[in-house]
Amino acid sequence: MSYVRSTAFEETGYVVLDSYDQAADPQEWLDLEYVDWKSSGDTRFAPLASAFGDMECNGFWNHTPPRTDKDGVWVQANVEKAPILKARAEEPGANIGRCRVIELQPDTYPTALYNLHQDDNNRLNPDGTGWIVRGFFNLSDDPESFLILREDRFDPETEVRISLPAGRQVIVDTQRFWHAVWQKGPEPRYCLITSWESGPELDAYIEKYHGDPHFPSAALDPQFVEDAQVEVRRRLAERAATLAAKGKAGQVLVDLELDD
Repeated sequence: MSYVRSTAFEETGYVVLDSYDQAADPQEWLDLEYVDWKSSGDTRFAPLASAFGDMECNGFWNHTPPRTDKDGVWVQANVEKAPILKARAEEPGANIGRCRVIELQPDTYPTALYNLHQDDNNRLNPDGTGWIVRGFFNLSDDPESFLILREDRFDPETEVRISLPAGRQVIVDTQRFWHAVWQKGPEPRYCLITSWESGPELDAYIEKYHGDPHFPSAALDPQFVEDAQVEVRRRLAERAATLAAKGKAGQVLVDLELDD
C-alpha cells in the first residue's frame, strides 16, 4: 500500500528534536487519572485522547466501528488537568490518534530487551493517507535511562539507545522498530506519547525543531549487552517451554508483539 510518509524518517526511522524546557512547566502528569494497561513493563497509562473520549487505552480497531489510530477524542477529565500537555500534543497541527501519559516502573536492561515490541498503529489505515508515527516527550528526568530501538529484535548491532532527560523529544516510526525503555529508576518514568499522522504539518514541526536522524546512541559495554542477550534467550526459552506444555507453543512471540 502507498502511504504519505515523512522524508525525515527515510534513513534511520526516528528523529530527536530540540530539547524542551520541561522544568518550566508544572508536573501535570501527577494529577492525572491512570488506568491499568500493560505494555512493555510494569505500566499504567493516563489517556488524554482515546477512541471515543472514554478513560481507556484500547486500540481504535478494537472498537465499533473499528478504525485506525487517528481522530482521537479528548478525555475531558484528564485534559482539564493537563492543558499544557494537551497543547504540546496539538502543537504540530497533525491529526492525533491515541494520546496518553505512560508511567513505567524501574526495570533492567534484560527486561527491556525481553519486552521489545512493535506497534500496530497503521492497522486499517486507508491507502494514500498519512503513515502513523509516535512522539515521545519525556516528562520526568531520567538521564541514565534509554529508549531502545532495534530494527531486528534479536540483533544488538541494530540497537539505538536514546537517553531520556526531562524534555527529550523523540518521534519514532514504532511500526518499523522493536522498542522499549530501560528505566533505571529509582523513580517511575513519565512520558507523553502521541500518535501523529505523517504529512506536511508534521514535516514542518520536525524542521522547526531541527529533527536529528543521527542522534548519538549511548555506548554500552559489549559484554554487558551479550550477557543481557543470553538472559533474554533464557527467558524466551523458558516461556516457550511453559506454553508448549499448555499446548500454546506459538504464543510466546504473539504475546510480545504488543502495542503501547
